[in-house]
Amino acid sequence: MTTSHYIAGRWVEGQGSDCISVNDPALGQPFAELMAASIAQVDQAVTAARGALPAWKNTSASERAAYLRGFAEQLGQRREALITLQMRNNGKPRHEAEIDLDDAIATFGYYAELAEQLPSKNRDVPLAAPGFSARTRLEPVGVVGLIVPWNFPLVTSAWKLAPALAAGCTVVLKPSEVTPLIEQAYGQIADALGLPAGVLNIVNGKAETGAALSNHNGLDKLSFTGSNSVGSQVMRSASAQCRPVTLELGGKSAIVVFDDCDVGQAVEWIVAGITWNAGQMCSATSRLLVQDGIADALLPRLQVALEQLRVGNPLTEEVEMGPLTSQAQWLKVAGYFATAREEGLHCLAGGKALDRDGWFVSPTLYADVPKDSRLWTEEIFGPVLCARRFATEGQAIAEANDSRFGLVATVCSADLERAERVADALEVGHVWINSVQAVFVETSWGGTKGSGIGRELGPWGLSAYQSVKHVTRCLG
Repeated sequence: MTTSHYIAGRWVEGQGSDCISVNDPALGQPFAELMAASIAQVDQAVTAARGALPAWKNTSASERAAYLRGFAEQLGQRREALITLQMRNNGKPRHEAEIDLDDAIATFGYYAELAEQLPSKNRDVPLAAPGFSARTRLEPVGVVGLIVPWNFPLVTSAWKLAPALAAGCTVVLKPSEVTPLIEQAYGQIADALGLPAGVLNIVNGKAETGAALSNHNGLDKLSFTGSNSVGSQVMRSASAQCRPVTLELGGKSAIVVFDDCDVGQAVEWIVAGITWNAGQMCSATSRLLVQDGIADALLPRLQVALEQLRVGNPLTEEVEMGPLTSQAQWLKVAGYFATAREEGLHCLAGGKALDRDGWFVSPTLYADVPKDSRLWTEEIFGPVLCARRFATEGQAIAEANDSRFGLVATVCSADLERAERVADALEVGHVWINSVQAVFVETSWGGTKGSGIGRELGPWGLSAYQSVKHVTRCLG
């Protein structure tokens, strides 16, 4: 992993002006450096993808499926190295890093199966009008730029890369500069499998590299996962070219706990929803809505659970939560702690950075948070939970929906009929009922409102990289 970029089937050194420092967040120290790609190298990557497209899109579905299965197998063969790298560069506990790898493997396997099930290129379309025939065909959208975030590297890239390749697209992947190393495995696997040169290209860099890719007129589609601020810039770039875009953006999601719920079970679901990946998830259920009848029993139990959570270096300790992944994110979360003090919020647990090496913060719970608090309305991207009480089902639905985001939600209730009813009323893209945030490749991922455009995973993830063509012929 000493060379930074995979372009046209070759590993090349970066020629950009930025030096990327790769850090171990548990120590707050760098352990690798990469030179970013230059704008010219981004152009070379797009050109390589464009050149590889005609042959790749005309490969058989079974041939593309074989490559995808090869990616899944090769990821498995690199298991321990990738898990360790995920722990070291992201600060994830081992069990989270293992799930990440299993997720990526399952994604490639799933889209291999979907590739084999693709319909024949031509399908007849019945017409009411006589004298004409019509057929439809699904075609790859073309060359796609994939820009992925730092909180779930390897995983988010698999969610984009596997369906894009299955559809017959060629790609240019731009990993986050915070976690650039683990996606290098995809280039190594492409080499091992003999993937045709140019089908997969990887360029690393900071904002300049991402902007060069987003603005490149050689792309046919952009798929971006990350913050709303950067997502809006990506969307502007796409609009200048009038090309399609998939955006998976932020969230400020609610977990709704009704008073018929088992307290211990509810605490487990709540803690998982806010401390997994140290709360650095767009899907973090950071707004807790708890019904009056259970609040006095639940909040003290929740406080104890958060205070007893084992936080530390995943490479040297048995931990349940690691550090924040970057110093920038650590400073951002610390800023929200200061805002909470300024607003006079009632802190039941945490509310501070930990006095140790690395970028650690305490799992945090604020109670009775006003609806106009910045901590209630803004995405923090850390293990910071804000709680409010509600009286009725209607009030819970209204407060959960009162957000500019609409990614996910969780409903906790022993009354399954009510839980299903509330799930249907929530204005989000994915709802869990009485569960941790289990994500399956067969289901869709994406949100409403400010949480993005389009869907990933499932058959919807594949269709995002396909275009529909109709051919109509006069029979006269």
